[in-house]
Amino acid sequence: MAKILGWLQLKRMTLPQSFILLCSLTLIAVLTVIVLEFRWAESIRLHFADRSSVNDWVSLSLVALVLVTVAVGIVLMASLFYRWKLKKPIDLLRKASEKIAKNDLGFHITYDAQDEMGELCGVFEKMRGQLEQNYKVLWRSVEERKQLNAIFAHDLRTPLSVLKGYSEFLTTYLPENRVSEEKLLDTIQTMKVHIVRLESYTEAMNSIQRLEDMPIHRQEVEVDHLTSLLDDSARQITSRNGKTFDSSRTGDSPKIIVDIHVVTQIFENVMANGVRYASSHVSIHYSVDKGVFSITVTDDGAGFSDAALQKAVLPFYRGEAWDANEHHGLGLYICKVLCDKHEGSLHVENESDGGGKVTARFSAGLIKS
Repeated sequence: MAKILGWLQLKRMTLPQSFILLCSLTLIAVLTVIVLEFRWAESIRLHFADRSSVNDWVSLSLVALVLVTVAVGIVLMASLFYRWKLKKPIDLLRKASEKIAKNDLGFHITYDAQDEMGELCGVFEKMRGQLEQNYKVLWRSVEERKQLNAIFAHDLRTPLSVLKGYSEFLTTYLPENRVSEEKLLDTIQTMKVHIVRLESYTEAMNSIQRLEDMPIHRQEVEVDHLTSLLDDSARQITSRNGKTFDSSRTGDSPKIIVDIHVVTQIFENVMANGVRYASSHVSIHYSVDKGVFSITVTDDGAGFSDAALQKAVLPFYRGEAWDANEHHGLGLYICKVLCDKHEGSLHVENESDGGGKVTARFSAGLIKS
């Protein structure tokens, strides 16, 4: 029977076709057996023709045998149909359902029958694949949101520290009238810039899902004013860590078009990284050349290791920083992403005489005047 069913390629038939075929084969087999049973009963009657009691027993036995034959045929047909057409796909679907219930989507459903159960398994496999893809997208979104929150928390520290420093400065010297009006206005203006940065951060946190989605808002700015703001931030960062800094500038244009907040954010991250690894001093060089505004920060520390040169711009790479418990390894990664957003680049290297060197470049949109 198995060879016959295999020869008939039962797997290529639809469920109704398979059912009709098995019913037909079962009916033929049952009728053949019943004919044999009738012949057996008739031979017994002829042999014991003179005994009526035997004839009665044969008649009852024949009825019972026919009923049993029909029942066995039905059960056998149902068993064969279930075994060859339903058992394997049902087991596959049951196991797949159990795995999906456990959030395990790393499997595949393979059933090569060209029937309704094969189609059902194929549809189930497509559903599993879509669920797996949706889970990956959801997980990636959650991870990106966590990373983004960590990045915002990381970058909120500097403007808050700057505001705290200026607040302490005003609280200490303003009551004693030791602050000139010019210095007071300059301090207030700098504090205003950082307050605007905090506002832009909070607005961005509510509107973007990834750091790559952060918009770039370019505006015209005087290079003197921008470098003065950056030097103020550098002064706060270095003084807070007991380090010193100096800055220099070269350029061919007094004005550029950049996103001040993005440039400031990148600068503070690069500066914080330089101060972290510097022995005592950090050098800053600003450059405006052929439509590119560059900031180079060089420290007098040991420089980047070979591994750090390869991995420094990766998220959460912390190297061997002495304050690794507080350092999340996001600074240079943030800089790289934002430099790319600003049509620029970030380059990490070592100075020839020692010390780490990080250069951030921005498309500046030069203005001649």
